[in-house]
Amino acid sequence: MASTSGGRPGPGGSRGGGRRGGDARRDGSGEGGRRARSTGSTSARRGATASRSAARGSASRGTGPLIPAPRVGEPMVRRRLMLALMGGAAVTLGGRLVWVQGLDASARAAEAVDQREVDRTIAALRGEIVDRNGAVLARSVERYDLWVNQMQVSDFEPDDEELGTGVKAAAKVLSPLLDWDMDEAEKQLTGDRGFVYLRKNVEPDVREAVMSQKIPGIGSDRVSQRVYPAGKIGANVIGFVGGDGKSLGGAELMYDENLRGTDGKTSYQRGAGGQVIPTAKQTTKEAVDGDDLVLTIDENLQWKAQEVLADTVKKFNADAGSAVIYNVRTGELLALADYPTFDPNEFGKTPADQLGNQSLSNVFEPGSTGKLLTVACALEKGKVTPKSEYTIPYTMDFDGNRIKDSHHHETQRLTLAGVLKESSNVGTVQIARTVTNEERYSTLKAFGIGEKTGIGLPGESGGILHPVSDWHGRMAYTIAFGQGYSVTPIQMTAAIGAFGNDGVRMQPTVVAGTRDENGVITAATTAKGVRACSSDTARTVRALMDNDVDDDEESNAAVPNYAVGGKTGTAESGAGYTASFIGMAPIDDPEIAVGVFVYGLKTFLSGNTVSAPAFSEIMQYTLQSQGIAPTGKKGRTLEDEW
Repeated sequence: MASTSGGRPGPGGSRGGGRRGGDARRDGSGEGGRRARSTGSTSARRGATASRSAARGSASRGTGPLIPAPRVGEPMVRRRLMLALMGGAAVTLGGRLVWVQGLDASARAAEAVDQREVDRTIAALRGEIVDRNGAVLARSVERYDLWVNQMQVSDFEPDDEELGTGVKAAAKVLSPLLDWDMDEAEKQLTGDRGFVYLRKNVEPDVREAVMSQKIPGIGSDRVSQRVYPAGKIGANVIGFVGGDGKSLGGAELMYDENLRGTDGKTSYQRGAGGQVIPTAKQTTKEAVDGDDLVLTIDENLQWKAQEVLADTVKKFNADAGSAVIYNVRTGELLALADYPTFDPNEFGKTPADQLGNQSLSNVFEPGSTGKLLTVACALEKGKVTPKSEYTIPYTMDFDGNRIKDSHHHETQRLTLAGVLKESSNVGTVQIARTVTNEERYSTLKAFGIGEKTGIGLPGESGGILHPVSDWHGRMAYTIAFGQGYSVTPIQMTAAIGAFGNDGVRMQPTVVAGTRDENGVITAATTAKGVRACSSDTARTVRALMDNDVDDDEESNAAVPNYAVGGKTGTAESGAGYTASFIGMAPIDDPEIAVGVFVYGLKTFLSGNTVSAPAFSEIMQYTLQSQGIAPTGKKGRTLEDEW
């Protein structure tokens, strides 16, 4: 029998049959389902339906596993969900595009510029350091660092076609200019590095020759090189600058703010290959060079002091020495010499402990030069006069403390003037006992002992002065003759120099001022003088100093045609003995004080033997070079004995 799927529709029409057929598929019991049992296709559907019905029936009876019916999604729901997701993504991407191209465009452009922009420093030239007469002691010379962007050299096309192009042509051009061979030149120019130094610190004419070749990728930066034309002369005062341009000592360090100037800057944009973008904005802020520093030092006097000092240290096999030339009226230092010293052009070859300034940092007991301060205290208090009389044995006990003189002698009858001339420790303690310890301490402070001078150079020590409460036992007596406290050379020279300025101590200074690019000098600020003692006391001490130095050829400290006053000093330290001499001239109207100090003597040698001859030579040269004429007055001679 033919299949009913191709026959006539049953009662009620095809649409009704369809509905019944649909019902049959859902419950397996419709009329259409019963008619279709005789056909093959209908039987298969019926069998499947029957199986599902049976399975459900079995499950409901608990006789088999539960197998859920498959869930069939609605196509329309899936399409709507997909459209919603696609729409959301489009909105997000569109919004981001609007932000980048519209609202955030300026920020993105600025970021791109920042990535392309290059800043290069234009180094300021450091100011000069000159002596009081304008002689250059330190100068910065203009130099250039040459560099290359290796990626751009291949674009080089010289005017001379025979040279070829690219790296080889550039190597041929640069080889003679930089004193390279071809292989070395090609090696330096070949590669993919954006920045490589070709040569540092070349002179301006070399830089100009290189840059005139217009080789792509080659540039230059202005730098400076510090040079010291006078070499070792004044090195301990001037200081030095490192290879990186940083100041490392002396006036270079203390006045760095004035000297260094202000660096400039040039800004430009470069492309991916490192090339300058010519159409982009370029800005340049020029460097402002530093001011010059004018010292009070006289180059010629500094040279002389260093020469004499070096000879003296070597002659007596000492360790080191210092020499100070000081204007007692102004406080200006005309020379401040050290031995050993160094060459600031090659400071790296010198041990670190020799790169400072011993005249400021080396502390030692002054010895007999300190007796002048003890005598000044007693004179100021009206307790003594130059004619005061003292009985001086070789040794003497003071409250159980034995004091002795430097050499054995029979008992002497000396005036105060004689006590100083013979440099008697015993006699000086007798003078000290006429005043209180507190009065002696105040006098030492008034003369600047125990505090920095304020000279304005790095590394200065203030020396050591213990408070009166620490003056126990023997110390109370040894301080009278310069033992028990410590000083620096410049500190002690300035203290004794106060007697030459009617009792007013002037602050030592090494800087006269600064000089701008127009040559205008701005004077340095200087401190007012400090009165250390009265004019009468200062005048009396000068007379005593004058009496101490015989104005004849036999005196080691004498200066031909000038009246000279001074005092010797010798003290023992852990490194040996220190011998000194401090004096002034012309002593009747002083202008210059000179102090010579020699450290590390292996045996006891007096300041008169070691330092006085050096003082004489330095003082004579100073008086003549400064045009200070003799006053014509002879030195004074006082009564030394009674």
